[in-house]
Amino acid sequence: MRTAPGAALALGALVLVTAFLAALFPRAADADGARGLRQDIASAHPSRSTLDLSTPYHGPEMPRRERERLLSPGTVEATYRELLALLPAPLRADRAQSAYGVQTTTPLTGQDRWLPRPGGLPPEFVLAAQAGLDRHAEVRAGRLPAARAATSGTREIEAAVTTETARSLRIRAGSVVHVGGNRTEPGLTVRVTGVVDPLRPEGSYWSAYELLRTPSLLSTDTRPPEQYWKGALLIAPEAAPALLGTLGEPRPYWRIAPDVTGLTARDLPALADRVAWLRSGPGLLKAGEAAGGTVTVAGDLDAVLAAHRDTASAVTAVTAVAAAGTGTAAAVTLALAAALQAARRHSELALLRARGGSLAGIAGRLLAESAAVALPAAAVGLLAAVWLVEEARLLPSVAGAAAVAVLGCAALPVRAVVAHRTVRVHGGREDVVRARPGRRRTVAELTLLALAAGAVVALRRRGAADDGDLLVSAAPVLTGLIAAVVLVRLYPIPLRWLARPAGRLRGALGFLALARSGREPSAGTLPLLVVLVALASTAFGGAVLAGVADARDRAALEAVGADARISAPGGAKALPEGLAGRVREVPGVRAVAPVLIEYAVDLPQGHPANSSLSPTLVGTDPRAYDRFLREQGLGGLPAGGADGAEREAGVLDAVASPDVAEALGSEPVRILAAAGRFTVRVTAVRESVPAVSTSAFLVVDAAKLPRGEPNTLLAAGRGIDAEALRGAVRAADGDAEVALRAEASEDYADSVLQRGAERIFGAAVAAGAGYALLALLLSLLRSAPERSALLARLRTMGLTRRQGRGLLLLEALPQTVPAAVGGVLVGRATVWLLAPGVDLTPLAFAGGIARLPDGGAAPRSDLWSLLVPAAAVVLLSAAVAAAQAWWLGRRDSIDELRAGDLR
Repeated sequence: MRTAPGAALALGALVLVTAFLAALFPRAADADGARGLRQDIASAHPSRSTLDLSTPYHGPEMPRRERERLLSPGTVEATYRELLALLPAPLRADRAQSAYGVQTTTPLTGQDRWLPRPGGLPPEFVLAAQAGLDRHAEVRAGRLPAARAATSGTREIEAAVTTETARSLRIRAGSVVHVGGNRTEPGLTVRVTGVVDPLRPEGSYWSAYELLRTPSLLSTDTRPPEQYWKGALLIAPEAAPALLGTLGEPRPYWRIAPDVTGLTARDLPALADRVAWLRSGPGLLKAGEAAGGTVTVAGDLDAVLAAHRDTASAVTAVTAVAAAGTGTAAAVTLALAAALQAARRHSELALLRARGGSLAGIAGRLLAESAAVALPAAAVGLLAAVWLVEEARLLPSVAGAAAVAVLGCAALPVRAVVAHRTVRVHGGREDVVRARPGRRRTVAELTLLALAAGAVVALRRRGAADDGDLLVSAAPVLTGLIAAVVLVRLYPIPLRWLARPAGRLRGALGFLALARSGREPSAGTLPLLVVLVALASTAFGGAVLAGVADARDRAALEAVGADARISAPGGAKALPEGLAGRVREVPGVRAVAPVLIEYAVDLPQGHPANSSLSPTLVGTDPRAYDRFLREQGLGGLPAGGADGAEREAGVLDAVASPDVAEALGSEPVRILAAAGRFTVRVTAVRESVPAVSTSAFLVVDAAKLPRGEPNTLLAAGRGIDAEALRGAVRAADGDAEVALRAEASEDYADSVLQRGAERIFGAAVAAGAGYALLALLLSLLRSAPERSALLARLRTMGLTRRQGRGLLLLEALPQTVPAAVGGVLVGRATVWLLAPGVDLTPLAFAGGIARLPDGGAAPRSDLWSLLVPAAAVVLLSAAVAAAQAWWLGRRDSIDELRAGDLR
């Protein structure tokens, strides 16, 4: 360390960074998995994530007093506490949002004539005695229902309603509602004493059964359907026995909201097992014993956990590809650093062997030297990763950092032992142009080729969804290794071919550069291996990120229909006339097309396609629409279609979808629509049009329609100012709805697992490029002293400073240019080979997507990830050569020659 502090510091920095990345990856994946699990459970609708336990209705076969006892607050609460005590970890209840009580299972009809009847039918009510109303609601008017004991014979009780129920059903504090009752059974009089506002309406207390806070407008199954209201009346728990005197079939329930606090990714299997234990296993029997009878469990928490498990498995399998690429590049870089250090100390180690040093003694000495640097550096890297990401398991991070430490300690001793197995005073020349690969190397390369071919075939056939399949995950790495092997094999050929023609040139620089490259030892091609593996991994990581972004962008375009869409609510009314002009003035907008969209227009009664086809009518200005389509990158309207011409009196030209064109033929057809009655003739066919969710459509000139006022505006343009657009829409029509393509694309990426996987891939791209540059830099620095001595000798022989700079630059090109060009080609080939087997849908779309965009979600070659790292390799090599030439130009050649004598 005293003799070569720079080399020791470089090794320490390399081990520190690599150990940090090796420890950080499992911690980041663990933390993302934990946050993703908690987010998926918390963001699921409470009706799905809540475990809803209930007992069946006990009819008259049970004694009246026993039935009243089962519905009493004390019995229901005692059962609730026993059920909570039954829950095994990690399935825990969120006591703040869990609820219990008694509720009618058969709705009771409201008898009062003043209640709203939108379809002529009376409203229906559910009566619920849910405990804890005073803690989860704020009284807005009146008071809460009084806690008065009741029996099955009680005919008048008190209740409260939420603000939304009061507004929709025209109920206020003091109203009296008569529910239930028929000719044989008396009804129940409910006096509304108060109106309440839920404190957390989105929580499980109110949303596990959403009718408690929000009434529903339902429709009957009759033809035509009739609408009616259904709401809830909130009574005191003490009044629950009074529900036995109605036809509502009341029964107790216990709604357990899961507590996500402290859940981690490793808790997922146990949590899913505990849910199954409670839903259909021994836990269900224990719950029945606690409730004193049969218990049913409803809710979709198991489905929520299964969906998270599938997404996490798919994301983990895809990110394993990035981890394999970066890990391989890091390991090879460490091995390269050890090889370069062993080459630098070759004379020293050969002298030790010649003087009787044993391999074990030399290996132990080098191991101690490396450990003195690598172990503290790996420990610091591990501590930094633990400090950066706190919520994760420690063992995987320790294992990753320990693996890096072992490699950092053992690489140099192993390399030295292999190089000095035989005691030699000096070895033969190992020029790269003279070296001939041995049989062992050939066998190793063929084995590697077989592995790479198997990995590519497995990935293309099975995909990357097989979590834990190391061969599939290593497919990009193996592809890069095979390319590196081929390049190393071919690298000497152009050097030999170009050496003789360069020698005939007048200048000496080209010949000297090629001769120096050919005299490099065969181990000097190791940087090519690192560069190609790193560039292949970087290209694949960039392709994954580009494919995710492209799939989201295409899905957002299909969902919105344009870069921006302004539409009237429900399409029921026309937009103001001046709105299109206001939208055109918004920064970023390049084209605007006013469009009338009307779904399910009718064909004439006698037409053969009348019963099977209801196309969507699209009325627009053909010129504005054509320009919009071209700006949106969707192609223009077909020539001669929807141009507004009337080749026959009263017949409009139309662009149709293929199925509509086939059904209508080439004859004029009468169309019946809200926009009026008109006749069209299909003159052109187009596969799809934006902002239309159906595959059957007709596009006509809106100016020729009887009522063609637009109800939608489609705008094209990148970088549209969202605030300015919404401001312009509010100024013209406050009810219009605004949808942006960019915002829709962002909505697809609201999952913690997705964002974490994208960060991992981004870090993998950066780390791969960094290791490629580092490998090249190490190679250049290793040969820097030799180049300095050579340049000093040549300068004493008359070489100018300008020629010296040119020589250093030309000497670096034979290695860096093939590496950069090969990296681009290998990266492109890797994406082409592996893209069909990689499904990025779980990574691109949070919680799935109703319809995948055309082409699905697959890796897509990205020019930036292909060209930027390759160009950086060439630029770094040129910058190092220029810096070295500038530094040598300031020093005296005699000093360099004296220093060179000592080398």
